[in-house]
Amino acid sequence: MSESTLRIGLVLPDVMGTYGDGGNALVLKQRARMRGIDAEIIQITLDDEVPDSLDVYALGGAEDYAQRLATRHLTRYPGLQRAAAAGRPVLAICAAIQVLGHWYETSAGERVDGISLFDLTTAPQAERSIGELITAPAVDGLTAPLTGFENHRGGTTLGSDARPLARVRSGVGNGVGDGTEGVIQGSVLGTYMHGPALARNPELADYLLARATGSDSLAPLYLPEVERLRKERLAVGRRG
Repeated sequence: MSESTLRIGLVLPDVMGTYGDGGNALVLKQRARMRGIDAEIIQITLDDEVPDSLDVYALGGAEDYAQRLATRHLTRYPGLQRAAAAGRPVLAICAAIQVLGHWYETSAGERVDGISLFDLTTAPQAERSIGELITAPAVDGLTAPLTGFENHRGGTTLGSDARPLARVRSGVGNGVGDGTEGVIQGSVLGTYMHGPALARNPELADYLLARATGSDSLAPLYLPEVERLRKERLAVGRRG
């Protein structure tokens, strides 16, 4: 952790924040502060270079044109790539997975090179995936079911250097027929779950926080309202 304050980078919220995914940075900040860890959010817009010295980074979803703007900016200012190479945790939501891959194909059939933090590619599915998503985590350190709302047309194929974040129990996930959802590669983690994802999955939030702070474990937090939200959304997803 940098000095005494946890610095959370919210990357390109001006173009990669369509579905309220900026809330993930707020969840990280609040869960850190509830444990007595000072934390601040650093917003990195299209007017800013991307710093490589923050403690944890979060990127959200977007549409095709915004994806291209984000890809261009992250290519020009490769601070995120340097941070990931140094082992700093990165959370990528939905379209951000595609930007961080080798390439993605837009709905108009244009293939756009990504920044290759993930060994994956994304092409349009025949139908859009919309609805509640429930998965079983496939990563050490995560045990609780993951829940979110997916809204994407991209189908993401993982390469040999990438692993799935989870296995689909209800919903679509990565959308290529192999039952996978999301991706993890090194310190970089991606998921198609909106919600925001970290509000609905506190264990996932703490997984990122532990890595950002260099902690083997974090003091537990019991928040009844979070448990009620999880119970409600899991029930809805299972009915769906």
